[in-house]
Amino acid sequence: MYPTPSRYIKPEQWAVTVLRTLDSWWRMLHLVGIALAMGVSPSTYHRANRSATYRYIYSGTWQILPWFTLLSTLLSLVLIRIVLVTALSYGLSRYALEMMVRVLVLELIPLSAALFVALRAGLAFKGAQLPATAAGQSATAPDIAQLQQDLVPRVIASAFSVMSLATVSGMIVLLLAYVNVYGVTPWGLLDYTRTVGRVFDPAVTLGFALKTLLFGLAVAIIPTAAILESARRHTTLSSTLQPGATRLLFVLVLIEVGALAVKYI
Repeated sequence: MYPTPSRYIKPEQWAVTVLRTLDSWWRMLHLVGIALAMGVSPSTYHRANRSATYRYIYSGTWQILPWFTLLSTLLSLVLIRIVLVTALSYGLSRYALEMMVRVLVLELIPLSAALFVALRAGLAFKGAQLPATAAGQSATAPDIAQLQQDLVPRVIASAFSVMSLATVSGMIVLLLAYVNVYGVTPWGLLDYTRTVGRVFDPAVTLGFALKTLLFGLAVAIIPTAAILESARRHTTLSSTLQPGATRLLFVLVLIEVGALAVKYI
């Protein structure tokens, strides 16, 4: 059965709905804590978990890297030309390169990589078999072992996938930006490196890495939490949406907005 939309909920049930929503978010945050604790525990990285992590990294990164790189290259080339032509028409060409780096490399590429990984992993999430009793209850030893086997490799692979896609695509965008602004010549390297270095100061670089890591954690944990919650409540997931898709999109936008607020406000 599908959850009842909020507009059809009776007023006397609003308090129950709010409490249920808060409980769902709390269980998701609790799962984040479990994943992070297991991620730093040496006992998690035995041979079976390492093999599972390698498989997830291969299916979540290597198999989609060429397609995402090609797609992001084509879209970035179009956006670079639009920004460059617009800047030239308004006499702002000296700001064009910095704008490309800030908008494409720092903002659009990581977000698109997270969305691409989430879309690619949708069927895997739906087919995941995770223990229902692990959904926020007092976890027993078998539950912890199952989470170590299923959750931690997904989290590591998703974070690695998002960071890898964002890094590779960002480097290609930087190369395309240089060619479009200066042409195929080495004489623009000094000005180019000065501009890019001004954008990627230590604080911005650290924020970029942290934001990309948070994107990877969200892509791995939120759909898993949705599966666990559905199993605990004995509800059926929709066949047309990835589990937790709405919440995942909300969290990704929230992370992006928070990063922009910290950076520019």
